[in-house]
This record gives sequence, C-alpha cells and structure tokens, in this order.
Amino acid sequence: MDDYADYDGLGLADLVAKKQVTPAELAEAAIARIEQHNPTLNAVVHKAYDEARATAASDLPDGPFRGVPFLIKDLGAQVKGWPRTSGSRFAQVAADPEDSELVRRYRAAGVVLLGKTNTPEFGIPGVTHSERLGSCRNPWNPDHISGGSSGGAASATAAGIVPMAHASDGLGSIRIPAACCGLFGLKVTRDRTPICEVSDGALGFSVHHVVSRTVRDSAAMLDATGYAQANDPFQAPAKERPYLEELGKSPGKLRIAWSAETPSGRPIPEEMQTALLRTVDLLKGLGHEVFERGLGVDQRVLYRAQGLASASNFSANVQRWIEALGREPADDELGPLARRGYEAGKRLTGQQAFWGFQQLRLMNRQILAAFEDFDVYLSPVMATPAPRADWLDPLMEDLREFDRRQAATYPYTPPFNFTGQPSMSVPLWESVDGLPIGMMFSGRFADEATLFRLAAQLETEAPWKDRRPQVWG
Repeated sequence: MDDYADYDGLGLADLVAKKQVTPAELAEAAIARIEQHNPTLNAVVHKAYDEARATAASDLPDGPFRGVPFLIKDLGAQVKGWPRTSGSRFAQVAADPEDSELVRRYRAAGVVLLGKTNTPEFGIPGVTHSERLGSCRNPWNPDHISGGSSGGAASATAAGIVPMAHASDGLGSIRIPAACCGLFGLKVTRDRTPICEVSDGALGFSVHHVVSRTVRDSAAMLDATGYAQANDPFQAPAKERPYLEELGKSPGKLRIAWSAETPSGRPIPEEMQTALLRTVDLLKGLGHEVFERGLGVDQRVLYRAQGLASASNFSANVQRWIEALGREPADDELGPLARRGYEAGKRLTGQQAFWGFQQLRLMNRQILAAFEDFDVYLSPVMATPAPRADWLDPLMEDLREFDRRQAATYPYTPPFNFTGQPSMSVPLWESVDGLPIGMMFSGRFADEATLFRLAAQLETEAPWKDRRPQVWG
C-alpha cells in the first residue's frame, strides 16, 4: 500500500471491512515502514513481526479497528510473552505472563500488535532518551526531541508507521510528545481507562490512552477502552454517549479562560505567545467567549507538594522491583534521574510524603473550583517548540542544569494530572523552523465530551492532517 500512511486508523479499518485490503497487507506495510524509518528515529524498540503476521492472518475480533497495526509503549502495559524494560537496565521482565486489561481491550478493538515503542527510564523526563533504549528522534527534524515519555509512540505515529499508538501520561507524557510531533493527544480523566501497574494508580497522576493523527481515532479508541475496570475501587463517571458521536455535535458557545502564566513567573518566548494569541483569535472567531485568567494557585507550592508525593511513590515503586528481583540495583543499573529519585524518596519521612499528598488535594480543589466559572482552560502545551536533542539530554552530567532546562520547557501540563481532569494537545500551529506547536485545552473533571467537540471543531477550522514531517510514509 503506497498510500497506507495517508489513512487514519478508522480509515484503514474501513478498507479492511470493504475487503479492499487485508490485515496481513496492513501489517506488512507497517513493518516495511518500521524497517525504513526506525534507523533514523529509534521509535520501535521491540519488534514482534512473526506474532503480528500470525495475528493478522487469524480471525480478528470485529472491533472498530479490525486489522489496524498498533504499537504498545514499553512502560507499564504488559503484553503476554513480550519483554518489558521500562527503559531501565534494572526493572526488566524477560516475558510477561499475561496481557494487561488495557492490552486485552486493545486486542478486542481489532488492532494487530507489532511491537513496543521507546520510552525514557521509568517515564521520568519529558524527553525519550535512556541508557537502556537510546534516544528517540522527531520525524519533523531528527535533530530534535520527540518529547517524553511517550516519545516512541508519537515518533512512530507522526512518521506514518502506525496511525495511532498506545501512550501514557503522568505529568504530560501524552500531551508533550503530541505537541512535539504534531499529533492529537488526549490525557483522559483519572481512572477512565485501566491502570497497568500499581504505581500508576497510587497517586492517580498517570493514565493510559493513545496519540493519533486524527481526533476521531482518539474518540473511537476511548470508546473501546474507556469503561470501568472490574474490582477497581476508583471509577471515572460514565460518559453520556459514545465519544465518536460527540464529534458530530457543536460545542456551543464555550467560556474559555486562557493564560500564559508559568510557575516561575517568567514570560514565554514571543513565538509561543504569538501562537497562543492566534488561538485566542481563532476561538473568538468560532463564537466562543474567551478571556484571560490564570488557575489562581501558587504553583511553586503546588510543585513542592507534588515533588514530595512523587519522590515517595517512585522510591516505593523501585522497592517493589527490588522485592520482585530479590536484590538492590547495581550502581550502573539506574540512570542518573532514577537513582536521584530513588535515593531522595528513601530520605523522606512518611509525614513529609503525606503533607505533600494532603497539600495536593487541597490545591486540587482550588483548581477544580476555578472551572466553575469556565468550561475550558487554554495554554500552550510547552513553552517552546521541541528542543534540540543535544540541548535537553537527561544523561547530561549537570542534573540541576537539566532540571532548569526541563522546567523552562514544560511549565504547563502537570496540574491536570494532579486534579485528574482531561486535557488535550491540539497541533494547531508550526514554528518558524517548521516544528509543530501544540495548544493545550483542559476540561472539567470527566468532561472529555466537551473537549472532543471542541477538538473536532478546531480540526475542521485549522486542519493539520495533510502536514508532513521530513521522515514520513
């Protein structure tokens, strides 16, 4: 299929349903593109071609994505018989004994699993680079990052290897790669989809969904996966109707607050400010009520509280790996960020950890209360377009300098992981250097429906599907 990459997931599934192409042919098209582009991108880190070919030739479930090639992020989600590395030299599983519930739902949707995508160690930084899996690059310009921690998923999707891929978001790890790579990326409401590891659900920050080139693929996949998990004590409120149906409905006149405020108080570069103001004008032209207003919280206190809770949670996660493997990590088995986080978490007291968690809950209520006066909150996803890979390197010797650069690049996404609200990256603009610029729209708790309606409207008014990166097809 020479035009394979021109179709989104539902488009490919429609070709299969009409018998214009077979799942086996789609699998071969995706495999060919992995072999063509992966030497440049390093997006796919485990290849399961034989299994994919056997699956494609079998009697696939009659789901919305029957026969569509798909990739799983190498962090958290278990695939029966596949290795799982979490981007780490320490926390490795040679072959998982069974599928995670989320993976079972992907299979029921009809997709054909081809392999696993690159992720940084334990998904910690906003750039996909680790000693274990190497650096993943951006199809728009391979000298630049693809974002993190779902950078492999975004890179593969943006390059046309697959129309969408599994991704997860703990502090921005769906929205940041989507913004870097010109994709649509929705961080769903807390507990909307099944968690994949105990550490994902302990704080409730991390959720799983996909990155995609079209809004409708994201909606259809969430319809297939976003329902209550058995024996889960936390459940997201049920949706009113299928999300795919929301795309055909007008969002109406929304009250949309916008802000460029950052935790540091420093202004963002003029190029990003201009993109934000262009978005404001676009929204006003669509009839929405748009006004400038921040979240109304002291974000320095917010991030201090998060740091205490997250460090404790991460250290406990490493301790579970120690218990499972029966030994401590060797000196060379944890990268610099993971080692620092593990040791920092061990030094914290239970009082400190729970002060952080309590403070987060108190400030989450403040943020959620702000949404009583507006429907959607707008900001950029990032403070800059995707940086050069040699500038934002998590393996650099000076970790404080890395922290400074990362904080200056990613000031916007984390609060909505803390509150559990849905939040999406929409690839509306491009930089002067031809890199994608994503705008972030965050909705009320459990209100993915409004975000999907707005995303569909923006996709129509400012379409992005025909833009093509350097590495494509």
